Amino acid sequence: MSLKKALLAATLLSLPMAAQAQSWDPRVQGIYVGAGAGFNYLMGSSDTIANRSVDFGFEWGYVGVISVGYGFGNGLRLELEGSYRSNDIDTIKASGIGRLPRTGGTASSYGVMFNALYDFRLGPVVPYVGAGVGYQWHDYDDVGFGQNSGTANGRLTFGGNEGAFAYQAILGIGLPIDSVPGLALTAEYRFMGTVGHDINGRANGVVQYGGQRLADRSAFTLEADNLNHSIMFGVRYNFGRTGTAPVPVAQAPAPARTFLVFFDWNRADLTARARQIIAEAAQARTRQAVTRIEVTGHTDTSGSAVYNQGLSVRRANAVAAELVRLGVPRGEITARGVGESQLLVPTPDNTREPQNRRVEIVLR
Repeated sequence: MSLKKALLAATLLSLPMAAQAQSWDPRVQGIYVGAGAGFNYLMGSSDTIANRSVDFGFEWGYVGVISVGYGFGNGLRLELEGSYRSNDIDTIKASGIGRLPRTGGTASSYGVMFNALYDFRLGPVVPYVGAGVGYQWHDYDDVGFGQNSGTANGRLTFGGNEGAFAYQAILGIGLPIDSVPGLALTAEYRFMGTVGHDINGRANGVVQYGGQRLADRSAFTLEADNLNHSIMFGVRYNFGRTGTAPVPVAQAPAPARTFLVFFDWNRADLTARARQIIAEAAQARTRQAVTRIEVTGHTDTSGSAVYNQGLSVRRANAVAAELVRLGVPRGEITARGVGESQLLVPTPDNTREPQNRRVEIVLR
């Protein structure tokens, strides 16, 4: 091995062996399933019925969602969702009349959505945003009003369902549970709407309606809106990644760092290059936690083993003295010589090998 290669090896040995820490990423990776439930507000619908504007208002109802998806580990995930929403009628009002009597009924929505979401890393929680498209059926069950007095003893009701294109926006936050790998609690707001539904209605009996009498079996069509605000709480389980912070472990001690100082044949004095390497070692000591410095002298195989042992000690002591001169406390340094017993390059006896004439400085 040439001297050039030896110097390259010495340079590589002098680099710190620092492992790159893998930062924990709680975002979803791989297949996951989720479920949520909560409160749903269905915005009112307005349409013209028998020449009067009629407004349908709904009470707060409930919503349930189940989903299965796949996370790519970089924040992006795709999912397929099934949902159900239900709201009871609160009031029905007609222009020029006000609140109509004997109101009742339920409006519900159910269908499937395909969502694209993105998770953000924010400490122990994972906020996310998303959007989706799909198809929803909107169902009216006995939604209507009527009278039960005098000659008006009937009810105008709307019923049936119709499907339509649906869209939604999602804003949520996930909280991974450290004690249950893969499990996270979620809280979400969703806005889901459709492009509109035509719901059929008819009068059952005679209905008095703002001075008009709606005859029995009179038919009407309501263009019903379906705009929903949902607040949900749920759980999600990620099969592909634990989603929890790693268990804390004791920090490993700093890796050792090695510097090589080379000597001329049968010499123990320091060259200019040797002093430069020793100065680098002294400077490196100030940039890392060092508990001790091991200085070990070596020789090649030329000369007797007894002579080489003494020469290796002199070389180690010369390096240790230079470290002390540069400000390193002598108490931190352990200097010793091992002669020709630990060759860097294996050679026969009585061989002058420059790479074996060295002192190793190890920072620990």
